[in-house]
Amino acid sequence: MRMYDIILKKRDGGVLDRSEIEFWIGGCVRGTIPDYQTAALLMAIYFRGLSRRETSDLTLSMYKSGDTVDLSELPGIKVDKHSTGGVGDKTTLVLAPLVASAGVPVAKMSGRGLGHTGGTVDKLESIPGFRVEMDRREFIRQVGKIGLAVVAQTGNLVPADKKLYSLRDVTATVDQVSLIAASIMSKKLASGAGAVVLDVKAGRGAFMKDAEGAEDLARLMVDIGSSLGLRTAALITAMDQPLGLAVGNALEVREAIETLQGGGPGDLRELSLVIGAEMVVLAGRARTTSEAREMLEKNLVSGMALAKFREMISAQGGDPAVLDNPGLIPEAAGKTAIKAESGGYLSRCDAMGIGLAAMNLGAGRETKESAIDLAAGVVLHKKEGQRVAAGEVLATLHHNPGARLEMAVELARRSFAVQQSPPPAGPLIIRKI
Repeated sequence: MRMYDIILKKRDGGVLDRSEIEFWIGGCVRGTIPDYQTAALLMAIYFRGLSRRETSDLTLSMYKSGDTVDLSELPGIKVDKHSTGGVGDKTTLVLAPLVASAGVPVAKMSGRGLGHTGGTVDKLESIPGFRVEMDRREFIRQVGKIGLAVVAQTGNLVPADKKLYSLRDVTATVDQVSLIAASIMSKKLASGAGAVVLDVKAGRGAFMKDAEGAEDLARLMVDIGSSLGLRTAALITAMDQPLGLAVGNALEVREAIETLQGGGPGDLRELSLVIGAEMVVLAGRARTTSEAREMLEKNLVSGMALAKFREMISAQGGDPAVLDNPGLIPEAAGKTAIKAESGGYLSRCDAMGIGLAAMNLGAGRETKESAIDLAAGVVLHKKEGQRVAAGEVLATLHHNPGARLEMAVELARRSFAVQQSPPPAGPLIIRKI
């Protein structure tokens, strides 16, 4: 078998068989197929696409390319959650302890942030002493003991994805739906979950800018999961404006704590309950999402979810006193207000602009090697549809010395628009797949 023939076949619109895909991925990981040939095939796939069967075969080959996590010794169905990335998306911080408080084991490996979207691991490191690095035995042991662990991805999980993504990133082939789906689902399979709930974002601050594209991706991932024995559900959720009010690592941890204490922004609480209910049903702990939601709401009110978060923080070396004294979480030295130039109704709070403003303040990474400022970010004071007065503060930028403050201020200002009539309200949950 020759890589040249595989490239030619896909270039001319042919359908690759499983052995050809396995040959490609195996050679890519071992280094026997040069990067220029993989890049050529990625471009052919970008223009010609992959069938459902090809995408499933690609996912399986990528999943088998490295180590896998075996969670079989833990009781029950292990349910994972994945978000395609957004601004202010701290749902994992709320969901993990909330779902675990309902008796569903949560063994989650999360990534670090890159660009305008934040990473769960970075956020957790805002908690003094919190340890995100853990070997697999310790990881499984903690989940067995308290039902919950959230750690950084370690080891040689899906090396094919790392190799392919590094090439997609420099060859303008990132936004191809089959390649996105295979990347996400191969990592979910390798992490050992028996079921997964996908939060596919759609809107200005998301990778998929419209609901139709997000639905195509969601349906493809659900099909792949089902074909490979992974129970899968997907929700299309809005990301035109940031989720919640806080954007930035330590700021989002504070907001997650407020939510687990029974408060927090309404959209964050609602999304956490909706996704959490799906996870509880897939785990078999409730028959319907209504029954599951009622269970989770009770655990928020009673403090059980907050208590589970406290357990996790203690187990991973963090200081649980942050739950009672948020002042222990890093705080920026400087604050700059962004004010409304005119009165009316806020018609746009652009998620992408706010995310880029936070990144310029130091809250995000431009490259994988970039250092981040855990205290930096943006706190919104108004969301779309709310009435504002001229001169009223729309957002506060949190920054330390070294931040690109002038650029962040300009990006934040351009993110807001005010009109004289109330804008139509869009749904938070667009649809379920």
